[in-house]
Amino acid sequence: MRALIQRVSHARVDVGGRTVGAIDQGLLALIGVEKGDDEARADKLLHKLLHYRVFGDDAGKMNLDLQQVDGGLLLVSQFTLAADTRKGLRPSFSSAAPPAEGERLFEYLLTRARDTWPHVASGEFGADMQVSLLNDGPVTFLLET
Repeated sequence: MRALIQRVSHARVDVGGRTVGAIDQGLLALIGVEKGDDEARADKLLHKLLHYRVFGDDAGKMNLDLQQVDGGLLLVSQFTLAADTRKGLRPSFSSAAPPAEGERLFEYLLTRARDTWPHVASGEFGADMQVSLLNDGPVTFLLET
């Protein structure tokens, strides 16, 4: 699994003109599910999302994690993260999980996140989503499991 995370001051996801998920300070995580991913990888990714130290401490160093700043976590499925872009000028999605498996693992990750952390929001799997955010820093990392 891959997650492109961005430290945000706020972020939201709209579908069809309505907001389906929003957070204030926290992490926006765009999630890509690849063939061969499973629950163990989703659990490992969730641990990283909750504990990755990307928030500034009193000295301005990235030493604090999402839980330490009581931040929100906005999970958004994005199968394009699983694209192979190494060759040519068109992405290949042969490494992406089939849609049903991608949805199952994304929903598993979302459920586990909500069971673990009280400030979790999400987009809608497979929907045409508009994502708005204010990247704080900017701070952006690609996490892989």
